[in-house]
Amino acid sequence: MADLSSSAAKVQAALEARGYSFEVLELDQSTRTAGEAAAAIGCEVAQIAKSILFRGKESGRPVLVIASGVNRVDERAVADLLGEKLGKADADFVRQETGFVIGGVPPVGHGRHIVTFIDEDILAFDEIWAAAGTAFAVFRLDPHSLAELTGGRLARVGLRPA
Repeated sequence: MADLSSSAAKVQAALEARGYSFEVLELDQSTRTAGEAAAAIGCEVAQIAKSILFRGKESGRPVLVIASGVNRVDERAVADLLGEKLGKADADFVRQETGFVIGGVPPVGHGRHIVTFIDEDILAFDEIWAAAGTAFAVFRLDPHSLAELTGGRLARVGLRPA
């Protein structure tokens, strides 16, 4: 962990604290977008578990959606599951609520529990990749571990490309 940046080390520590042995890797290439991450790793874009933070429109609470890299988030489906409409989360809100910047938001390591929904399309893969705190850090895991790790709810929250 000594070789990791502070944000990536924070994610590694969160993984280990939960009893997982997934290894955070920092790459030379950007992993800020799902396409960049897939190119840097050498996997399918669909195997990237992208973390997108929203804000509950009425409550203002953070809502994390982890979607397959090829899918858009079905905001209507998430709102139905959540029981309130979603609003956009700006960069300041994302950093304040997760402790990380957009393009590196991991599924774990936040200062507190965040309601999380996971796109069930990621179950099609044996392994997926998630952001690990920076736009250059990732870790590999299996989709079922992602649900356990985050306490997230698997649901159809992704809109597949046409």
